Amino acid sequence: MTNNVTLEEEVMIDGIKKLSSKDIRLKTFLQKFRVPVLPIEKNYFWSLCRSVIYQQISGKAAKKISDRYLSLFDQDVKMTPADVLEIDIEKIYKVGISRQKSSYIKNIADAFSNNIINEKKISELDDQEIIKQLTSIKGVGRWTAEMFLIFTLRRTDVFPVTDLGVQKGFQIFYSLDKLPTIEMMNQKSESWRPYRTIMSLYLWYAVEGPFEW
Repeated sequence: MTNNVTLEEEVMIDGIKKLSSKDIRLKTFLQKFRVPVLPIEKNYFWSLCRSVIYQQISGKAAKKISDRYLSLFDQDVKMTPADVLEIDIEKIYKVGISRQKSSYIKNIADAFSNNIINEKKISELDDQEIIKQLTSIKGVGRWTAEMFLIFTLRRTDVFPVTDLGVQKGFQIFYSLDKLPTIEMMNQKSESWRPYRTIMSLYLWYAVEGPFEW
């Protein structure tokens, strides 16, 4: 499986079957939940801004804030980088987004507006090339880029080891007394390739239940 395969419904079904065949623990865990297939994302600019909004806060709180953010724009999720560059940063701040994150969103708008990020070609790159390109924007770290890979491009083999939800799900899955180390997560997840995105989704689900992104 190449790095650019997307998590279509048939790919997810096949991935769950292959993961389940590895051992009974995985099979039992995957049978506990019914995680829906990720929707197709078309607005790469908005989805990257959304990833910034979701940084370091709970999914439910982030969803409320992102909805308030979208209400600033008449075009809803079809807003353009130009729309964001034109809006007063104070308006972004007032919907519950920190001043730091508000400036990061402006940075993303600038990168898309100046074609530093080519929205038409970014999906042609492999995962590591995308991470390198996105993290060149101030405010976009590896975690944010990984969320873009998972929820926007629906790449199949992404495992965000620094994500607290994934760490908690990993702890539940292995019945650990405390959160796992990054080293342990990287080591154990090797056997889940090339479907680590599926495991990420299930680990999140084990902690938060149904979630909106």
